[in-house]
Amino acid sequence: MSIKLGVSACVIGDNVRFDSGHKRNQFICEELSPFIEFVPVCPEVGIGLPVPRPTIRLLDRGDEIGIRLVETKNADVDHTEKMEAFSRKKADHLATMDLCGYVVCAKSPTCGMERVKVYRENGYVSAEKIGVGLYTKQLMKRMPWLPIEEDGRLHDPVLRENFVFRIFALRDLYDSMAEGITRRAIVEFHSRYKLVLMAHSPLDYKSLGKFVATIADHDIDEFYIQYRTLFMQAIANRASRKNNTNVLMHLQGYFKRDLDKKEKEELSGLIHSYRQGIMPLLAPLTLINHHLQQHPDDYLQHQSYLNPYPESLRLRYGL
Repeated sequence: MSIKLGVSACVIGDNVRFDSGHKRNQFICEELSPFIEFVPVCPEVGIGLPVPRPTIRLLDRGDEIGIRLVETKNADVDHTEKMEAFSRKKADHLATMDLCGYVVCAKSPTCGMERVKVYRENGYVSAEKIGVGLYTKQLMKRMPWLPIEEDGRLHDPVLRENFVFRIFALRDLYDSMAEGITRRAIVEFHSRYKLVLMAHSPLDYKSLGKFVATIADHDIDEFYIQYRTLFMQAIANRASRKNNTNVLMHLQGYFKRDLDKKEKEELSGLIHSYRQGIMPLLAPLTLINHHLQQHPDDYLQHQSYLNPYPESLRLRYGL
């Protein structure tokens, strides 16, 4: 499986930063790379800025002018128009490539996803405005379904797992439509992700279920576009321990006629230990997958919740 992942070029070790350095991310470059085809972009280099180069920042010049991208030591050097034009063109191009995710460089005035510093004319950071990098802002606007994460946030095991899960889910959606976007293909895909939606957002699980039930009333291409965005936004919600426990108990119910008393107690104990935070999610899931091998169930065997990505990534060990 090759998954196209957009990435800030510095995050995969390219020496394109203002100081000729990089911000190589070990997880992306070593653990995730066997499954990934990188699509690197450096917006600053993209608009013709040199390496090395003067530092740039976001500057709030008031209501009429708004936020500008300027050089730190000479605010008269303004790169806003060039960067916005480049970002729109690049985002339009990337939208045709079936990207499954994007890792951007944190705090960057072009690539930062959130909490980017916005300065005032007096040199102080604005307390009222929390900035978004001009390039990433355009990515988010053009592709609202696309999983986007900052390199620094990938150190958090929960955020890392959720991001990787989403890029594999989007790849699965694209693969499911490879032979054409059909009502059957969408319904079958949605069916495989019911337990996922229960874990990530029970409200979206219900609303998306109702939406899919009306699929015959819609133009299929328009339905797919809307479904893709709604589905990806739903799973962007991180699965909580409470919701995961509810899904585990739901899975447990499928084996009530197949397991003996000792086996039921063992599974219940692991689910309870997970709910209390004693055991990782992987513990009850491993036992459930074991029982599923002994007592096959077609519906469960196709549920993406049980095997959302390669085990070698070991993302559920700490959840």
